[in-house]
Amino acid sequence: MTEEPDKRITPDEHYFAPSPSSAEKTTDFTIESSRGPLTMRAGSGVFSQHGLDKGTAVLLDIMARQNLAPCQPGTNVLDIGCGSGAISLTMAIEYADSTVYAVDINERARELCAENATKNNLSNIRVAHPDEVDADIRFTHIWSNPPIRIGKDALHELLLAWLHRLTDDGTAHLVVSKNLGADSLATWLTANGFATTRIGSSKGFRVLKVLAHR
Repeated sequence: MTEEPDKRITPDEHYFAPSPSSAEKTTDFTIESSRGPLTMRAGSGVFSQHGLDKGTAVLLDIMARQNLAPCQPGTNVLDIGCGSGAISLTMAIEYADSTVYAVDINERARELCAENATKNNLSNIRVAHPDEVDADIRFTHIWSNPPIRIGKDALHELLLAWLHRLTDDGTAHLVVSKNLGADSLATWLTANGFATTRIGSSKGFRVLKVLAHR
């Protein structure tokens, strides 16, 4: 079962709050990429405020070992819930001829992601609020550490909205904690027309490969 948000925490303290109210404290960290180390900054009020979280690290490690086919120039790829941008920046390097849409409801996350993209000289990242993404845009690839703690119903609605925007041959890769419902999510996605398989598992996390709707 997916874990519900902690009712003792006020909404403004959640990383999925649109406008965090806490004083911003930043942390610098480094992630590895096929181009070399990337210098990043995380901040309070944003998911994984102290650096790279375990789930994202697992996703990036497993994806680095995949045989990733290059995208056609001019295509679009997506990071759902970009946070400070570790996934978005990695995608920008791996899919250098594509535009990376880094979306997050949290304005502080968007600011940090944009800052990190600029700092690492990655100009093919477009940081946006989800509502700012043109409804006609389709994505060849989606990578995401989705916001499980928004609750199961909200998560399902979020994933369906974006997964339906995959191109006909598009693929999504999601990292989800086993203890927070990765296996049941895979079953649910498949039952809803998105064939889903597990391509890797590490440190309590699953990486799910999700095909476009059939």
